[in-house]
Amino acid sequence: MVFHAPLQRVPPPAIADERQALAGWLDWHRATLLSKLDGLDEAQLRRPMVPSGTSLLGLVKHLTETEHGWFVLEYARLDEEPLFETDDDPDAGFKLGPDETSQSIVADYLEMCERSRQILAAAPSLDEQVPNKRRGMIDLRRIVIHMIEETARHNGHADIIRELIDGVTGD
Repeated sequence: MVFHAPLQRVPPPAIADERQALAGWLDWHRATLLSKLDGLDEAQLRRPMVPSGTSLLGLVKHLTETEHGWFVLEYARLDEEPLFETDDDPDAGFKLGPDETSQSIVADYLEMCERSRQILAAAPSLDEQVPNKRRGMIDLRRIVIHMIEETARHNGHADIIRELIDGVTGD
């Protein structure tokens, strides 16, 4: 079965307030990630193409965990466990279980992105601050900017992996 991206990429607004601009760019990069999977079958999506073992689906799973970590755990401070990583396996979010499918991994990603959108929309201000172990206090703006950077960086990885799989390139 061939994967078809469930989202159309919508360009970020050219003129917007700060929150709309940041949310627009994050959604653009989220949809871009899923567009990298379009037209590939399950085996291609799971295939590790670099020595680290990273696959396209592994990137989606990792970004699901990253959205959860930053928006749910760091900003909203909800009492939940990390989705995949453990002290024994901090890279578990990149690894695929035998019963995980492209449909389930993408559905989990879409659900987490929607949850992150709701948390962002409910925040009174991007100036809201929360404690962070590595950086001291950080504001929600920093979290959103980091998620844009993180997703865009992994889109670059997805570009390379996709090109290695079938030669397809694109933005």
